[in-house]
Amino acid sequence: MHRRWPYWVLLLAVVAQAKPPRLTLFISVDALGTDVFQRNRPKLKGGFYNLTVNGAFFPNARHGIAECATAAGHTSLVTGTFPWRHGIVSNRVLNRATGKLESAFADPSHPVLDAPLSNEDVSPVNLLTETLADRVRLSTYQKGKAIAIAGKARAAVAMGGHLGEAWWFHEQVGRFVTGTYYRKEAPTWVKGFNDKKLPDTYQSKEWALLLPPAQYWGEDDRPFESDWHAMGRKFPHPLSGGLSAPGVQSYQALSSSPMMNDVMVQFAKAAIDGEALGKDDVTDFLAVSFSANDKVYHLYGPYSWEMQDALLRLDRSIAELIAHAEKAAGGRGNLLVVLSADHGGAAVPEEWAKLGLDGVRVPPSTLEKGLEKELATKFNGGDMVQVIEETDVYLDHKAIADKKLDVAAVRRAAAAWLNQQPGMLYAVSRDDLFTAAIPQGYGPAVQRGFHPDRSGDVLMLTKPFNVIEAETAGTSHGTPYSYDAEVPVIFYGKGIRPGYYPQNISIADVATTVSALLEMGQPASAEGDVRSEALLMNAR
Repeated sequence: MHRRWPYWVLLLAVVAQAKPPRLTLFISVDALGTDVFQRNRPKLKGGFYNLTVNGAFFPNARHGIAECATAAGHTSLVTGTFPWRHGIVSNRVLNRATGKLESAFADPSHPVLDAPLSNEDVSPVNLLTETLADRVRLSTYQKGKAIAIAGKARAAVAMGGHLGEAWWFHEQVGRFVTGTYYRKEAPTWVKGFNDKKLPDTYQSKEWALLLPPAQYWGEDDRPFESDWHAMGRKFPHPLSGGLSAPGVQSYQALSSSPMMNDVMVQFAKAAIDGEALGKDDVTDFLAVSFSANDKVYHLYGPYSWEMQDALLRLDRSIAELIAHAEKAAGGRGNLLVVLSADHGGAAVPEEWAKLGLDGVRVPPSTLEKGLEKELATKFNGGDMVQVIEETDVYLDHKAIADKKLDVAAVRRAAAAWLNQQPGMLYAVSRDDLFTAAIPQGYGPAVQRGFHPDRSGDVLMLTKPFNVIEAETAGTSHGTPYSYDAEVPVIFYGKGIRPGYYPQNISIADVATTVSALLEMGQPASAEGDVRSEALLMNAR
């Protein structure tokens, strides 16, 4: 027999459901591809297990662009759109005025607060559209707080947006910093955290295996892994950076280990407490990007013991962070958690080659020198290549103008030569980007990743398993292939219908779905769909 609830009880249930969550915790795991996550998921019994079992789990979300990288990926996650609208095309772009490569979020007018000056990511002035942080601030009449925390500045700035705040770990000074765009002085809780010098305590420690060696797949020491920051290729990895006291090298070693996740969680907890996030009915927004995962991936590759151990440790870190956020918000019913990734990543190319796949390491300097020679031969001398940055080829417009050449003709000649190289699937001049028949259906991905003011003169697309990487070991990312572009998305908490949702979705759907859950307008240029199948809207 069905129980008949009094009208006032049903009314209270509707009202409770109608309120947005007090706190939204937005988690990005840098370089967490779906293949890596699914392969390791059976061993993850903490935060990841809780999210996938009790949340709405979409394993097949796509970054729909050709160059999947940190700055663009984080920006797409929080804007609901792609570089053709938000303008962040890569981690670094060429400044045509100075002829120098700059960080995507570089801004000389707003340097880092209380840290050495450098050409680094510091402010959102180059971001062309709104973020979730901006929407939260605007929709709450600036009463809701929006704070972003990351190990990398470009991740923090992307998620902090124009109206929130961004804090990141600065490896030169060993503490968390921001840019003067966001703050002219650090708040008390940041000063208090930095004064404890938690990162310094790791200088005398090492990264050892969390589980017995028999529980890890493959081998530990492999010849194609990197050996940076005096960490070695084999467990245990010292975090001293080769120093007898804390310094830049030890901070870099810490940032390249999952121990950095522990520091990140403690700083995020300090932010929750210091800013009283989730303590009232006005929605607050906290974004945390676990950047160390990407650095582990670059050094050792996705099949390494290091990546397996990093995910085991991150699993515990996420559980601790969610528990603290739930307590601060007054329970799971007042909390929304979103987890995804800015990109995945390729295996170490030599590892693929050893297995018989077409794994090739493609040094950008080799392409650059060959292209310089080709253009000099074709156009009677002169160096007309400014730089090749990832998949963008920037030509020297001044050199081309001085020779009174048609820049479009030079661009097309460059693309023609690149198309003849063995590892290239396709290269296209920006003049032909929207008219050329880019093969195998990759045209939309190249187009969505292009912005006329920031992208290169020629855009490249390598063949599968070909990895553009300047280093002689380790690996990278930056293609539209599944290993780089496919990531998990999980929604958990208030308003979520738990379940496993295997359908293909766009990464642009994340921001639009969060906006629906927070009952606010979507970011201005959003183009994703709301994943209504994962929402509990029946109470309305």
